[in-house]
Amino acid sequence: MDADPKTGIDSASPLEPGEALRSVVALRQLADRLEDEYVVHAVGAGWTWSQIADALNVTRQAVHKKHSPRFRAAAP
Repeated sequence: MDADPKTGIDSASPLEPGEALRSVVALRQLADRLEDEYVVHAVGAGWTWSQIADALNVTRQAVHKKHSPRFRAAAP
């Protein structure tokens, strides 16, 4: 098994490129859904945008821009 030292992916992977790339898309979509769910949970638990940004390793502005519209739309 010859795994790439940077990615850990085996160069003799049984996946053909299209299948492998579709898997990447599915993982990205899952990660986005999980992030959305846990940001809602964190906000509900009283976390600030700065705390959420630190946990996600992004800027406060980035996390606020991405997630705050959901909360504005849900506000009464």
